[in-house]
This record gives sequence, C-alpha cells and structure tokens, in this order.
Amino acid sequence: MAINHKAAKEFAKRWAGKTWSEDQFAGVFWIDLLKSVYDIECNDTSNVIFEYRTSASGKIDLWLRNLSTMVEMKSSGVDLDKPELRQGEMKTPFKQVYDYAVSFPRSEQPDYLITCNFEKFRVYSRKEYGDLNLESKAQEFTVEELGDKPEYLSFLIDPQNSRLYHEREISEQAGQLIGKLYDMLREQYIDPDSEDSKHSLNVLCVRLVFCLFCEDAGLFNEMDAFYNFLKDVPASNIRINLQRLFKNLDIPKENRDKYDEAIRVFPYVNGGLFREDVEIPNFTNEIKSFLLDELSQSVDWSKISPTIFGGIFESTLNPETRRKGGMHYTSPENIHKVIDPLFLDDLKAEFEAIRTDEELSVIKKRNKYRKFHEKLCSLVFFDPACGSGNFLTETYICLKQLEYAVLKEYKSKQMSLFDSSVEGEIELRVKLDQFYGIEINDFAVSVAETALWISRLKSNKDYMLLLDLDEKDFPLDERANIICDNALRFDWNNLIEPSRVSFIIGNPPFAGARWMTKEQKDDLISVFGSKWKNVGDLDYVCCWYKLATEYMKGSSIRSAFVSTNSITQGVSVVNLWKPLFEQGIHIDFAYQTFIWDSEASIKAHVHCVIVGFSYYYQGTKKIYNGSAVCEVNNINGYLLGTDDVFIEKMSKPISNVPPISLGGQAIDDGNLILSIEEKDALLKKEPQAKAFIRPYMMGKDFIERRPRYCLWLVNADKNTLNACPSILDRIDRVLKFRLSSSRDNTLKAAKEPALFATCLELFSNYIAIPKVSSQNRKYIPMDYLTPDIIPGDKLFTMPDATEYEFGVLMSIVHMAWTRAISGRLKSDYSYSNTLVYNNFPWPNPTNEQKAIIEQTAQGILDARELYPGKSLADLYDPDKMPEELRIAHEANDKAVMDAYGFASDMGEPEIVAELMKLYQKLTEQH
Repeated sequence: MAINHKAAKEFAKRWAGKTWSEDQFAGVFWIDLLKSVYDIECNDTSNVIFEYRTSASGKIDLWLRNLSTMVEMKSSGVDLDKPELRQGEMKTPFKQVYDYAVSFPRSEQPDYLITCNFEKFRVYSRKEYGDLNLESKAQEFTVEELGDKPEYLSFLIDPQNSRLYHEREISEQAGQLIGKLYDMLREQYIDPDSEDSKHSLNVLCVRLVFCLFCEDAGLFNEMDAFYNFLKDVPASNIRINLQRLFKNLDIPKENRDKYDEAIRVFPYVNGGLFREDVEIPNFTNEIKSFLLDELSQSVDWSKISPTIFGGIFESTLNPETRRKGGMHYTSPENIHKVIDPLFLDDLKAEFEAIRTDEELSVIKKRNKYRKFHEKLCSLVFFDPACGSGNFLTETYICLKQLEYAVLKEYKSKQMSLFDSSVEGEIELRVKLDQFYGIEINDFAVSVAETALWISRLKSNKDYMLLLDLDEKDFPLDERANIICDNALRFDWNNLIEPSRVSFIIGNPPFAGARWMTKEQKDDLISVFGSKWKNVGDLDYVCCWYKLATEYMKGSSIRSAFVSTNSITQGVSVVNLWKPLFEQGIHIDFAYQTFIWDSEASIKAHVHCVIVGFSYYYQGTKKIYNGSAVCEVNNINGYLLGTDDVFIEKMSKPISNVPPISLGGQAIDDGNLILSIEEKDALLKKEPQAKAFIRPYMMGKDFIERRPRYCLWLVNADKNTLNACPSILDRIDRVLKFRLSSSRDNTLKAAKEPALFATCLELFSNYIAIPKVSSQNRKYIPMDYLTPDIIPGDKLFTMPDATEYEFGVLMSIVHMAWTRAISGRLKSDYSYSNTLVYNNFPWPNPTNEQKAIIEQTAQGILDARELYPGKSLADLYDPDKMPEELRIAHEANDKAVMDAYGFASDMGEPEIVAELMKLYQKLTEQH
C-alpha cells in the first residue's frame, strides 16, 4: 500500500473548516480517509469495526483490529482535553479510548490510540512509549496538516504494525523455541532413533503446544494453569505429571478422580489429541526451566497464526526438512493466490451483493443472508497432499471470517427489528468436518489437526468478542477428516465421495522427472501406467492433476494446485495437458510463473505456477501475471489466453531457415578436455602436442568466456601422436572408461577412443547458442565463434549465419517464445533445437525490414565491443547491463517486432499468443 498524497490534500479540503457531528459523520470521515488516502479496504467488518459495543456499556467509535489501532471520535469543536461522564466517571477522550484498549485480552490490545474531533488528531503510541504517562506523549496535528503530510498516520500501512506481521513474528519465534525443546527432549529418550520414540516425541511436542496455546488464550479455567501445574514439580516428576495431565484431558470431568485438586482447572478436551499413550522421557532441570520460563512465560501463544505455525512446527520438528533448509512454511499471501480466485473472491462478491443491495427489503435481505450462510456451511474442501494443513487451515479461517460478517449483518440493529417476521436464528456453523485431507506423514497429520483445532478455538474467541455469541470451546466435538496415507496409492473415493466435495486445493510435492526417488517413480507409474506417452518425462506433481481429473469426472468440483512452472513448459504441455484436455478438463484460472517463497529460513526460490481447473465451470477465465489480471476466453496448457496449441518436437524447422546442431559429446571421463593449467603442463612436457589442442567451449565456458581446451584428434598424424605419451595415456583411459559402460552408444564409441563420441567440426564462423541459460536474464546470450573453437554438447551451432538470423534469435520475440516453450533445468532455460528452434515461426520481412534487422543486430555486436574485458555473463547481468547494449537491444527488438507486424508495446504473453497463431498456420501447411 502506498500513500496517495493528492487524495490527502483533497480529503483535507473536504473536511477542514466545517462543523461535523460525531454520530452522523464519524464513520464517513474515517472510511473516506482510510480508502482514499491509505488504500485500506473497509469492507472487512471483522477488522474495521465501527461502534463496537463493550461489555461495560461503552462504545468504541472505530477499532482497526488488524492495524492495532483504536479511535475515539468527538464532534467538531469538542475540547479533546475536556472530561465527560462515561461509565460512571469523568473521562477525557484519551482516558475513554485507553480504558477500552486495556480492557481487552492481551492479544487484542491495540498499539496505537487516536482521539479526533474532525479538526485535530492526537496519536498515542503504546508501542513506542508504553502506558506510563502516555497521555502527555501525544503527537498532535490538524486535518490540514494531515493533508500536507499524510505520513503522520503512516503506521496504518506499515506491514510491521499489522496483526499478521506480529502473528508471523511470534509464530516463527515459537517454532524456533519448539525446535530447541525437541532437541533437548530427544536426548532423553533411551532409543531416540526408533520409530516409536520419534512418534512419541512428535506427539508430545504437539500436545505441549496445544496446552501452551490454551493457557495463553484463557481456555483453561485459571490464568497460567499449565505453568502453575508444573512449576513446583521436581524435574524428575515432570514426566509422571504430564502423563497424568494428558490422561485427564481426555476424561470427562465427572469421570475423573474427585480428589485430584490440581487437575480440576483443566477442561475435558476430547478430540482424540490426548487419547494415545505415548512415551514421555525424563525431564532435566534445564528442560523444565526451558519449557516453563522460555516457552510458557516468554511467548504469548494466543497470538500464533495457525496457518503459519502449522508449517513452521512440522518443518521444525522434521529432521530431514531441517537438514534441507530449516524452518519453512507457505505464507498466507501465497495460499490466497490459490483460494481467492478458486472460491473466496466469488463468495465475498456474493456477500457484498447482498449487503449493498438497497432494493431488498429487510426481510428478503435477511433470508438471503440465511441462504448464503447455509451455502458456507455446505461447502466441502479437500487437500490430497495437505502436509501440516496450512491450505485447509487458512480456508477455514477465511470461511469463519465470512460467517462472522454474515452473522454481524444478520444480528444488526436494523435486522433485529424484524425478528418476528423471519424464521428463527441462524444455528448452523462452519465446522471442521467440512475439511478433508490426505497426508503421508503421520506427524504432519497431527500438526494439521491441531492447527485446525487452534483455528476453531481462536474463532470462538472472535465470536464471543465481536458478536457476543457464546461458542463452547470444550469438549472438541468436531474434527477435520485428515488421514495418514499415500494419496497416490489410496482411493480418494474411500475418504469422501466426489459428489460431496466442492473444491480440491493444495501444494503437492515437487520433484522433477530426473530428481525423483525410486518410490516416487513407482508412484508415477502406478498413477499414469507405463503406456502413458513419455511418462518418464512427467514431474511428480502431475500425479495429482491426473488423479484429480479422474476423481472430478461427472461432478462440479473445481480444483487448484501450486506446481513448478515446468508442467506448463516444454514437452510437459503435450505429455500432461493434451490428454487431460481430451478428457474434458478446462483451465479456469492461472497464475503465470512467479517465485513461490516458502518462507524458509534458508531461502530456496522455486518458480511456480498455479492452475485452477474443472470440467464444467462457466465463469470468467482469468490469467494472473504479478498484480495484473487478464480476462480471456480460453487458457491453454502454456497458461496463455489463446487457443489450445500443443507444440511437439520437430526434426527440422517449420520455417525456411538454417538448421542448428548440438556440439560434440566427449563421453571421456574428462580425459579429452583440458583446463588451461593442464594444457600448459602438457605443452611444456610435449610441445609437439600443440597440433592436437583446440579451444573448446561448453555453454558455461561460452557465457563466462572461461578458456578450456580439448584434444582434437580427427585425422591426427599417427607419428606425431605416438610421440605424445601423455596423450596416448589419456586415450587409454577414455577406452577403459567407455568399455566400463553398459550403454550401447558409449560402448560403440570405445572403438575410436581418441575421438569425441559425437564429433562436430565447423569450417566457418557460427552462431553459438547455450543450451542452458539463467532464467534471470532477459536475453539468452548468443554470439559468433570462429571455426577453430570446438563446441561441446551444451552449445547449439548455426554455421554461416547472417546478421539477420542473429538479430531475430537475439530479439525479445524469440526470447518470449523460448521462455514459453522451452523446458527447464531446475529454473534455468533449457534450449532445444527440436522443440524451441524448429517450431519457432520466423517473420517474412521485406528487404527493407531485413536490412534494418541486420543493422540492429550489428548494433548489438558493436555495443559489446565497447566492453572488451567483459564476458557475456557480465554484459547480460540484469542488474549491470551496459546502457549502450540495452539501447541496442531495444532497437533490435523494435525492428524484429516491426517485421512481424507486432505493436511495439505488446507484452510477452501477447507476443507468444500471436506466435502460436503463426505456428498453427505453418504446421497446417506442412
């Protein structure tokens, strides 16, 4: 969010110098200020709350709950220092808002207090100054001064002041502490590596977290109940007392030992969390102190985010995950990229349509709210790779927030006047049993269930706080339906019938076709079968698309998964999407490639897409690219808004252009390739070897201009060669290496161990194209090489190429095509002659257009020459590209775009969509 300075001045003009009544205009004033100046959405009535009624018959004028701010308004002309009779005593406006603030539970108390009379603002920062003498530490400014300097209220848009930020901060802190406790407890187990001990330790940690949350959330019947229960217990007896506590938390109060006074304050929890008997190790004094002082007393567990903490908790306590990068979780912001376009945006729009329909009578509006609420309670969500449950948890939280908004409107003053004319109260509630999941890790299942329970308990608090509805916390009489199993081997129909499911969501595991474990490869074959075309080239995540497609058939289910972007590039589009489209699946919405930040403590940026799909969705199809949204008629397998096109490998170009070839493959165990040091040492020992040494480049050597050499022994003079024992020794090692292989091509190459397994020697200058190039570059670096340089198999070559071919290949048009069509090696572009180059539709330029492209191509080469000491890696670093080179590329891009007849302001998706139309025409001609 950014401050709109122009809107701030206009706001001040609208409101300054006039007389305004608090009762009539306070809400209008703040909505105008928040929306127009600070771009804060005011429709979220669980976070922007006007006229909140307190338990002491008070009224908070505005509570910006998520922004940790509370406002006390007065009419124009009212003295902000003058006491008024409120709740039986004389209070200044500051004292009124301060008393409201401190009457709230700790987790809900605001950091900022504001008093305002339409003319002046006074801001009190509890965050900066604390509560001592706070009234004397106000920052005061007029409405006119706010118009000139809206930064006075910049804390309203500071992410670090939001409740979400604090929840994230506390959740991460709590995760780190639980990880430390886990390590301390693990050392106390007799056999910590046994499966039983691992399971017991995981369950113990889950239970402790649940107790810590309940303690701080006031869900136990006594303040600091858990701490007090253990504080006087010797460390040696903590184990026995935890067993006693956990057992009783699963026993109804009437069935407990009536003489156990210490247990009486704890409720009957139920839900199954405390049912299993697990091994609890002995505690040391250090562990006791850490549990009670560091975890119980130093962290406010009521403020954790269930969505965030579930992921943190599961990854913190998973030794394998910790080795691979430590604590990580999927942020709520990224989860919303899935759930918002899939269902939440539509639900919010439906609610807003009811709320803002002024033509509806109160009775009809109330009945519409009732039906909408019944719809919320009927929706069923299924995550078939649910992990620690963060997608299900965030969805539950959002549904409860919508439910709150409905109930708030339903119970509003206006509505309640017509109670007698509408059937009863709304009794249904959004429940946990609307949520289903499958997860292969039993500990993650426990975490998911616990995160959802905590979400339920937090929402109960909100209902009590905001709606004065008494929702029963315990015993837990509902639970999510999450099972521990392999989702790729388990029949989803045995968990829930498709006819009952509304939406499938999730973030299934990523594993590229070349990086899968044996077990994952077996899963892939079990899902697709061995006869599925190019099954070995499919990513692991494709399994979920296939199973979801089968499961959804004949139903109105809509699904959306996060996936690596490779499933919408290269051969994956043909291998996965073509057969799925043939079965009737359509893509409803898509996020084009973006960096999915898992919030790992060691960042690992994964390039992802989100694909929403179904059989029968009739709504508007949308493509998201960053903050831009485009409505389209169709979304194809490349996530472009054009017709379904499937680009398959071609053996020769579809356009009338020279072919390109891959350089030679050595298959030599490094014996035919020489570093500069090895080359110098060889020539020093055997100067006659110079005749056999040629410059050599693979893709990385080419881009970085890193010198390497090779032994090139095609038509080598045998007498000279026999005088080079070092070379003969290398040839012998090549022979042994190739003979040790089980591959037919390598064994065949053993017949000529002095030569590359595949040889490519060029006799004129050629364009070199790296097979693999960083996705961070706007342009794949290409260049001319002289024929003395031997290209390796990570370089494609185009001999006798003109500046025209070079210009087109280096253009943004060709780059856009490459980005859309090429496969990926990790996240880098993997260029291909058969898939990318041979299918690329070249333009049909006029002679004049061709001449211009030749000039602009030469301009690129000339710009590079200005920096003779720089490698292509240096020149094409996106942050350091020389200005002359950037300008040269822009001129070349325009020239090539003109040759295609493309508008110069077309974006890459539009370019690729037009190229696909040309591709279809060209393939129809072949």
